[in-house]
Amino acid sequence: MEHFDLALIWAFIIGFGVIMYVLMDGFDLGVGILFPFAPSEQDRDVMMNTVAPVWDGNETWLVLGGAGLLAAFPLVYTILLPALYIGVFLMLSGLIFRGIAFEFRFKARTSRYLWNWAFAGGSTVAAFAQGIVVGTYIQGYETANGIFVGGAFDWLTPFTVLTGLGLLAGYALLGSTWLIMKTEGRLQEWAYKISLPLLAAVLVVFGIISVWTPFIDDMVRERWFSNLSIIWVLPALTLLCAFQIFRSVRNRFEGMPFVATMGLFITAYLGLIVSRWPYLVPPNYTLWDAASAYNSQLFLLLGLLVVIPFVLVYTAWTYWVFRGKVRAGEGYH
Repeated sequence: MEHFDLALIWAFIIGFGVIMYVLMDGFDLGVGILFPFAPSEQDRDVMMNTVAPVWDGNETWLVLGGAGLLAAFPLVYTILLPALYIGVFLMLSGLIFRGIAFEFRFKARTSRYLWNWAFAGGSTVAAFAQGIVVGTYIQGYETANGIFVGGAFDWLTPFTVLTGLGLLAGYALLGSTWLIMKTEGRLQEWAYKISLPLLAAVLVVFGIISVWTPFIDDMVRERWFSNLSIIWVLPALTLLCAFQIFRSVRNRFEGMPFVATMGLFITAYLGLIVSRWPYLVPPNYTLWDAASAYNSQLFLLLGLLVVIPFVLVYTAWTYWVFRGKVRAGEGYH
C-alpha cells in the first residue's frame, strides 16, 4: 500500500467522523438553540429529555475526528489551532456549559432559569463557533513554511459570521425536525410551525454563501464554473432535499422532515469537500502534504478500525433502546 493510499483512507475516516458528528450532535445543539423559544417550561423538559440519552454519545464523534486528525495530519493542528484559538475555545466552552446544564437543570429548582440559559447559550455559542471554523476553512489560512502567520482575529470576517449564522439556522432546523419526530401534541405543532421559516433562513444563507464563495477563491470558481460537470448534481440534490423538507412538513409527516434535513446537510458537506479537494489546509497544503509518517498512520489506523465498529454498534443500540416518542413526565433522568 502506497503512502498516499493510507492518507486517503484516513481522510475518508475523518470525513466520516465529521459528518457523523454534524448530523448527530447537530440536532441536539439545535434543540438547545430553540430552547428559549419553547412554548412552556414543561415543553423544555420534554425537549431536553429527547436528547438526554444520546447527547454525550453523539460527541464521541467529535473526539474521534479530532484525535484522528491530530494523529494522521498533524500539520492541520500546527496551522489550524493558532489560526482558530479563540473560535475553538468558544466552541469547547459552549459544549462544556451545555454538558453541565444537562446534569444540573433537572435537579435545580430556584436556579433552573440559569441552567436554561446555560444550555441555550452553550448550544448557540458552540454552533456559531463551528460555523466560524467552516467559514475560515473555506476562505483559507495565511501560512508560510508550514506555520500560520496571520492575525489572531483573521477568523472573524463578514463571511465567517455568515457561515456561523448559517450553521445556527441549519442546526435549529435539525432540532425542529427532530422534535417533530420525537414529540407530540402542542410541542410537535410548534416544531412544525417553525420548521419552514428555518428552512427558508437556511436556503437564503446557503444561497448567499454559494454566490460569495467563488469570489473568495479562484480555485473554487474554476472548479465549479469552468465547465458543467457531475459535481452540479450536489446542488440539485440539496434543492431536492429542501423540497422534500417543505413537502413533508406541509403534509405533517413525522420522520421524513428529519431524514430530509440530514440529506440537506450531507449534500452541502459533500459540496464543501468537492470545492476544496484535496486541500486539507487551503490554499497551500493537500492532505498528502499534511500527512504524518506512514508507520504512525498505519499503527493508529489498526486500532481505530477496531474502535469504530464498537462505536457504531453502541450508537445504534442507544437509539434503538430510546426510540419512540418522549412525553411529558417521562425521560431518561
